[in-house]
Amino acid sequence: MAGRIVVFGATGYTGRLTAEALVARGVQPVLAARDPAKLGKLADDLGGDLETQIADVDRPESVALLVEEGDVLVATVGPFVRWGDPAAQAAIAKRAHYLDSTGEPPFISKVFEHYGPQAEAAGIGMLTAFGYDWVPGNLAAGLALRDAGPAAVRVDTGYFNTGPARPSGGTTASLAGVVAEPSFAFRDSALRAVRSADRHRTFTIRGRERPAVTVGSSEHFTLPRLNDGLREVNSYLGWFGPMSRVVQAGSLLGAGMFKIPGSRDLYGRVVQRYVKGSTGGPDAEQRSKTGSHVVAEAFDAGGAKLSEVHVTGIDAYTFTAGILAWGAERAAAGGLRGSGALGPVDGFGLDELEAGCREVGLSRA
Repeated sequence: MAGRIVVFGATGYTGRLTAEALVARGVQPVLAARDPAKLGKLADDLGGDLETQIADVDRPESVALLVEEGDVLVATVGPFVRWGDPAAQAAIAKRAHYLDSTGEPPFISKVFEHYGPQAEAAGIGMLTAFGYDWVPGNLAAGLALRDAGPAAVRVDTGYFNTGPARPSGGTTASLAGVVAEPSFAFRDSALRAVRSADRHRTFTIRGRERPAVTVGSSEHFTLPRLNDGLREVNSYLGWFGPMSRVVQAGSLLGAGMFKIPGSRDLYGRVVQRYVKGSTGGPDAEQRSKTGSHVVAEAFDAGGAKLSEVHVTGIDAYTFTAGILAWGAERAAAGGLRGSGALGPVDGFGLDELEAGCREVGLSRA
């Protein structure tokens, strides 16, 4: 019997989209959030007799009561570096599978390095960053590495929007919150501490060169599992366009500024006060005007390109909701491969992941 699927943060922007995607798949999720009035309205809006539960990250015990063994907890409450721990801890304590929508490098690192071993001991799967951040790059890179074969030693991924894109409140808060945090990259066959945006390059997207800067993503943890000979993973974010060099310079300046005692804490307090997470996001009409284009390139030891894969499709927010719903449904039905902190490919298999992404609107070009 499949476990229940609990959407924590269901009344937020990503949570609501995910709940809608689950209902559209014929799944009856449990809706969980801290405001009972908003929960009741959401349940009514979704047109079903959906169970609701009250839970608040400020009361971790209430989050732990959301799930039982065999359930799936979908966490959408961000920024995750501030509010993500209670859901991760609850899933492990109750032996419930776990998926989240984070894109934040510090929290991704925490799931793989801290929570992952605990999840493996508990016999559950944890799939962090299981949305636009960073499933498409995992898919494109998995396909590129398979095409390239064992000679591949380096893989680069690049994330780009097509059309106008407006970030949600949660995305803005997450980006602001991680500026002060160190990042990471898989280089010289090991995970290394680096600053964000320490590298810059361009990718050819639809016949045009588009710039991007490096970012800490789940690919640095997951892709080396797919190829024992992989020595380097670079994940690039191309959202900033011509401002990419400015972002890179700002990262360098910030790295120096945050060496001043107390500056990191001061910045964190300013972000918490002035950057609010739950401020909504683009509506359906706005989302329909943008899309996603993600590329992966694999190289041999001499720097020759062995393969190149592009995946394209719907906007980031609709994709995130759809792939979270797809993954949660499969996890609830026993479709995860292995336990611990899993990547999208080793968690479901490359062919299954490709089919799932295609089903929700993102496919190989």
